[in-house]
Amino acid sequence: MTAGSGLKPELGRYGVWLGTRSIDPELAGQIEAAGYGAAWIGGSPDAELSWVEPALAQTTSLQLATGIVNVWSAPAATVAQSFQRIESAHPGRFVLGVGVGHPEATQEYTKPYDALVGYLDELDAGRVPNSRRVLAALGPEVLRLSAERAAGAHPYLTTPEHTAKARELLGNSVFLAPEHKVVLTTDRDEARATGRKFIDFYLGLSNYVNNWLRLGFTPDDVRKPGSDRLIDALVAYGSAEAIAQRLDEHVQAGADHVAIQVLGAFKADKLLPVLSELAGPLGLSR
Repeated sequence: MTAGSGLKPELGRYGVWLGTRSIDPELAGQIEAAGYGAAWIGGSPDAELSWVEPALAQTTSLQLATGIVNVWSAPAATVAQSFQRIESAHPGRFVLGVGVGHPEATQEYTKPYDALVGYLDELDAGRVPNSRRVLAALGPEVLRLSAERAAGAHPYLTTPEHTAKARELLGNSVFLAPEHKVVLTTDRDEARATGRKFIDFYLGLSNYVNNWLRLGFTPDDVRKPGSDRLIDALVAYGSAEAIAQRLDEHVQAGADHVAIQVLGAFKADKLLPVLSELAGPLGLSR
């Protein structure tokens, strides 16, 4: 089954992106109660994915997704077995996000694109359907692959302009779920400082830098510590209403779903108040 068949994962309009490698059931329940449709788990989760079932058992409608399982560190056969176990217990509530991570983070000699294709072949052998997997995709080559071999794409650290270009390339039948970072403050200097601290790491990674250059940012913009123009494009800040308007730009550009990463709020006691404050302007129902 191909993405072109028109089947898209149903994750709601907005979800929450966590760089935590797992999620505890209580937090999953709180994210669902706040009105969000999905929780994306980043940080390259382990192949076993043993945290998924307890979190799904604690919730009734929340979708869980990996953002992403890394092809270099998570054996495909184990991931496929995990998927089958999760799907059996909670049909249709888990989306497998897969990607190659950053070239700088691996010593493998296989070209990243070829490694990803081989990994998808192994997932096929393990009966992981296209309709329940997405690919971390930035450039045109992997975006096209996400349409051919998955339900769609999960671009990370991009802009609504990238979403528009991706939608044009992919067509309307392919699922598109970009991630976007937010800082809930009206203090512009504080927001930029928080965003710049987090984005500093990615300014040294070629796949992100090259993507920003394709979007029209200059070499000066993407040189550390990153220009204000770049930070403002990648991090939404201001009032809850202003942030909601910025996130809606992805939707207007063609996103089916937007994964929201709250910066500076990595623990539940700081994260949940921000999610609750954003829920109203985002139009989420509890």
